Amino acid sequence: MKIASLEDDLDQARQIQQVLASAGYHCDSFQQSVDLLGAMRETTYDLVLLDWQLPDMSGDEVLRHLRNHFGYAIPVILLTSRTQEEDVVHGLQAGADDFISKPLRHAELLARISALLRRAQPVQSAEAAFTVGAYRIDPSERFITLDGRNIVLAPKEFDLAVLFFRNIGRLLSRDVLAESVWNREIPATSRTLDTHLSNIRQKLQLRAQHGVRLSSSYALGYRLDLVHIAEQEASERVSPFPIAP
Repeated sequence: MKIASLEDDLDQARQIQQVLASAGYHCDSFQQSVDLLGAMRETTYDLVLLDWQLPDMSGDEVLRHLRNHFGYAIPVILLTSRTQEEDVVHGLQAGADDFISKPLRHAELLARISALLRRAQPVQSAEAAFTVGAYRIDPSERFITLDGRNIVLAPKEFDLAVLFFRNIGRLLSRDVLAESVWNREIPATSRTLDTHLSNIRQKLQLRAQHGVRLSSSYALGYRLDLVHIAEQEASERVSPFPIAP
């Protein structure tokens, strides 16, 4: 997911970027409103984080500009130290989807982003069947086939697999996986996520010969990549980030 962050405080901007990157999001950070608005004419973002206090324009001015030019399809979260009820109401009425007070709490920020992104997914897209490599995924009927053969998965295994298939090439952190599939945080000491990852890898045979590769990056997360035919043989021989059983 690509997120745009408009924050004029450099330390705060770097912190936001680091938190989002650690959760598997791509974040472009801007310090000036004009830079954000210019970038949005060239790049499609899935969500915008918008500081209310800005040197060149007020947050609600930027928000109105976004809504006038890009509509309401892009979720916008206002970040501000102004927490009075009238401020919250003003921001929401201006077109914000959510409102987070400063200082930011990282877990809350990620949880709110995840919730907004889930709600922003079109219903038709979420239910439509699609194909990845040798796999056919049907979210509405809740089945996945490999080369035409149905693979039996437990409910959470299915949800986890669909999350990966929908986010090909994107690094997904453990926190994002836990929030998206279990709607809660999973302690680092728990083997729940590792067990489910191992199960879907084995049951779905997520390997290069079927056009995909599931890999892990230590302390960052997991990613399902498409594997081109020319890479398949080498990918079978070398697995730089093996998933623990």
